[in-house]
Amino acid sequence: MEDFLRVGVISSTHGVRGEVKVFPTTDDPTRFKKLKEVILDTGREKKTLEIEQVKFFKNQVILKFKGFNNIDEIMPYKGKDLLIPREKAVPLGENENFIADLIDMEVVTDEGKALGTLIDVMETGANDVYVVETSDGEEILLPAIRDCILDVNVEEKRMTVHVLEGLLD
Repeated sequence: MEDFLRVGVISSTHGVRGEVKVFPTTDDPTRFKKLKEVILDTGREKKTLEIEQVKFFKNQVILKFKGFNNIDEIMPYKGKDLLIPREKAVPLGENENFIADLIDMEVVTDEGKALGTLIDVMETGANDVYVVETSDGEEILLPAIRDCILDVNVEEKRMTVHVLEGLLD
């Protein structure tokens, strides 16, 4: 399991005073108000950034980090991930999992047939949709509903599913 969970991605700068627009990858963007710091993954290193100010604009979060006071200082981090340590994550409810824990999970049917590897989770309005890549490179879309997803074993990185009629046609 990952030690860090992504809570957002810096999408662009905001103004000239070092603020950034962040696309939140968390279910609850208002949680940024409770965070005192995040970890910036630069690709080469992880830097802890102290959050100085949080605002909201449309579907984005506007963050101001302590020590970044102009656009030139923050510009190199456009497109970079913002992380939190797993222990600071919001507690999960029953039958809930972090997307990071699902990616690369082996997916098998309730009949014991290997279906493929979970490569993505699409978040739709009604329910998530799991994207499974088969050994042939094809993609299968599985709705994340009880009738379809029977068991998720994070420790074993294995998901058991029931393929509903018509999903493989």
